[in-house]
Amino acid sequence: MKAINKIALVLCTLSLCTLFTACQENIPQEQKDWENTTAYFNASDEVTTTTYYKPSVGSVGDPIPFYDPVTKDYKILYLHNFEKNTDQTFHPLWGLRTTDAATYTQMGEVLPTGLAGEQDAALGTGCIVYDEEAKLYYIYYTGERYKPAADEDRQVVMRATSPDFVTWTKDPLFRLRGADYGYSTLNFRDPYIWRMDDGWHMIVATKPMPAGARVEEKDGCFAEFTSADLKTWEHKGTFSKMIWDRFLECPNVFKMGDWWYLTYSDMSAFERRVHYLKGKTIDELKAATNPNWPDSKEGALDCRAFYAGNTASDGTDRYMWGWCPERRGKDNTDISAEAEPKWGGTLVAHKLMQREDGTLYLGEVPAMREKYNAAKEVKVVKKWGEEEGNLTIADGVYTMKAYSSVMFSTLGYHNHLSMTVTTDSKADRFGISFVRGDRKDGDKTYEKYYSIMVCPDGDKHFIRFEEEQGKWELKGGGSYAFDTPEDNTYKIDIYTDNSVLVMYINDIVTYTQRIYGIQRNCWSVNCYEGGMMVQDIQIKQY
Repeated sequence: MKAINKIALVLCTLSLCTLFTACQENIPQEQKDWENTTAYFNASDEVTTTTYYKPSVGSVGDPIPFYDPVTKDYKILYLHNFEKNTDQTFHPLWGLRTTDAATYTQMGEVLPTGLAGEQDAALGTGCIVYDEEAKLYYIYYTGERYKPAADEDRQVVMRATSPDFVTWTKDPLFRLRGADYGYSTLNFRDPYIWRMDDGWHMIVATKPMPAGARVEEKDGCFAEFTSADLKTWEHKGTFSKMIWDRFLECPNVFKMGDWWYLTYSDMSAFERRVHYLKGKTIDELKAATNPNWPDSKEGALDCRAFYAGNTASDGTDRYMWGWCPERRGKDNTDISAEAEPKWGGTLVAHKLMQREDGTLYLGEVPAMREKYNAAKEVKVVKKWGEEEGNLTIADGVYTMKAYSSVMFSTLGYHNHLSMTVTTDSKADRFGISFVRGDRKDGDKTYEKYYSIMVCPDGDKHFIRFEEEQGKWELKGGGSYAFDTPEDNTYKIDIYTDNSVLVMYINDIVTYTQRIYGIQRNCWSVNCYEGGMMVQDIQIKQY
């Protein structure tokens, strides 16, 4: 017995030594001199992200935001997308709550899917409304049947109700079917409801399919319905046609100031981002879907890495929530202008802002600046161009000419970078790079990093995404054209949460992107053409 105990003691000691040794091997990595290293680090995202929200298991699909007038906070439901959804039932509605669009509390599953043979075997996006008189919450959502028969609908509008936003009851008798009104049985989805003086209005994204037709028409449209009580709905015809033969998802209709707006997500592989149209009256808005594409300040909101944008307002401010797609294999270059990105990702919020002329842009969420409040030293770890006279640094001001670059120390998991860039002319090109660091391949040392480029194009500039020293321009990353600032000054704010990055420039540009490896790697400011001055660089974290 004593011999067995001795053996056990030896084995236990060996195990502890092995564990201790393993821990010791991790210590140098954890205690790495992050402030001075220029070596590339293969960083992984946190399991759960809470600023740009992603659950620990799965990802965020199309959001359904709602301002709750009872609890005075925002509820954001979303289609919960698992890495491997079940074959027949998927995308239940899960929920979050927030007061500031910068920090979220999980609510768990709010509305489950139906069974495999039911109309809502899979759930699609919709909207939430509150009936003040009845003290009742409504979710109107898309129910999608698994492999419908020829005489069955693939998609219909369904609803559920709750007195407290906790316990929900699906209405088994309510079905809003496109086929009953001359619309498609395949595409009849994404209901959105708003209130006007004459009652409740609903639009649904669909395609015409006249009685007796065997296939739906090519051109999409928005069907309109009205209701006095949120229970029974009357068809009012077509709200508007869609633009350029594309199918437009996630429609929202609302009024801000003197303007009416229709926001939507264009699902075409070529475009695939959030747009809007405007009109001084609701009838003018309905007529806005004409062949004349809006100008650069009107129409596009963000780029291809922000999709399925839906809005909610507390009566004063309006926010838009959408999702930033993940990349297959966490490959920053796995994007294409011709292909559907990986569906689902991380929840991103912007504040919807309005100019005097009625045009819209997406702006910074105010609470983000408050959340990122721990200042970090701005430390240069590498620089190029100084010997050639293309770079001078004095009192935190970086004067740069073409082919100069300044690399700064490694970033954390949550960063707010701010700076002011003033270019010498309207023809200058500059960029900000991430995931910088020396990589090793045997005896070879090389660099490959990712840049947000600000490039001239006539009297405008545009944003593009590049893998420098690699595949270069990544067209599927999406570009964003904007008017060049008259004074050539770019006030830049960049927020990162793990691999999600959002950049704001003045009140002109919002650009969301997925870049794996931002954290624990260096970043840089680069001048490619012309000259510029960079000042007021600040780094804040939380």
